[in-house]
Amino acid sequence: MNFLIKVAVNAVALWVAAWLLPGISFGDGKFGSKFATVLLVALVFGLVNAVVKPIAKFLSFPFIILTLGLFTFIVNAFMLQLTEWIADPLGLSFTINHFFWDAVLGAIVITIVSMILGWVLPDGDDN
Repeated sequence: MNFLIKVAVNAVALWVAAWLLPGISFGDGKFGSKFATVLLVALVFGLVNAVVKPIAKFLSFPFIILTLGLFTFIVNAFMLQLTEWIADPLGLSFTINHFFWDAVLGAIVITIVSMILGWVLPDGDDN
C-alpha cells in the first residue's frame, strides 16, 4: 500500500510539473490515455529513484556538500531526465525539452509537491 501511495504522489507531482512548465509534457491525447501515461511514468520515475538515485547521490556527495545541498536538485533533474530516456523506448509520450531549465525546474516543482503531499497523506510509518 505504501508503494501505491508513493506512485500516486509521484503521478500528481509529475502532472503538476507538466501543467506548470511548458517544457515538460505528456503528449496529446484523450484524458484516459494521458492518465495512464502519467501513472506509468510515475511508476518508472519511482523505480529510477529507488535504484539509480542512491548511487547518484553517493557519487555526487562531494558536490552536495560543497553546494550545501543545492546539487541535490541537479541529481533530481538527472533522475527526471533518465525517466524520460527510459519512457521513450517503452512507448510513453513523456518529453522534457531542455535539461537545465525544464528538468531542473521540474525537479524543484516535483520536490515541493511531493513534500506537501507527504505531509498530507499518511505513509504508514507513524506506528
